[in-house]
Amino acid sequence: LTDHTGRAVTQADFAGRFLLLYFGFTYCPDVCPTELGTIAAAMDDLGTQAARVTPVLISIDPERDTPAALSDYVSRFHPAMVGLTGSPEQVAAAARAYRVFYAKVQRPDMTEYTMDHSSFIYLVGPDGRVRALFRPQTAPEAIAEAVRGQLRGA
Repeated sequence: LTDHTGRAVTQADFAGRFLLLYFGFTYCPDVCPTELGTIAAAMDDLGTQAARVTPVLISIDPERDTPAALSDYVSRFHPAMVGLTGSPEQVAAAARAYRVFYAKVQRPDMTEYTMDHSSFIYLVGPDGRVRALFRPQTAPEAIAEAVRGQLRGA
């Protein structure tokens, strides 16, 4: 994938780090900003331990979410947040790896399309395996506590 600075990245770039991973898009009117705000609050709650965690947004809308658009968007949530995009095929492969549902939706009453998508936050361990899955509206404190538990075991 390509990060929000335009640099090509792979899983190897995140090896050895915990990730708080979310699939969403910059034009999302409600759930994405809410969940990214939750990730940011959890990162803040972690204090100095946050240095061992990277918050990541993978865009499911590569048509509109350029690296520049992602750079502006993720900077509004947390300074450590990384935005990732890629070709439609690359995004689809990443989504498949996490069993993420997404689909482009164009309703007659709308001028712009939107994206339907599942909305989970994934805690990914340094080994690349999912350690926890957080449902929408999970409290930031609960996420931070789960991350702390994983950090203690690492």
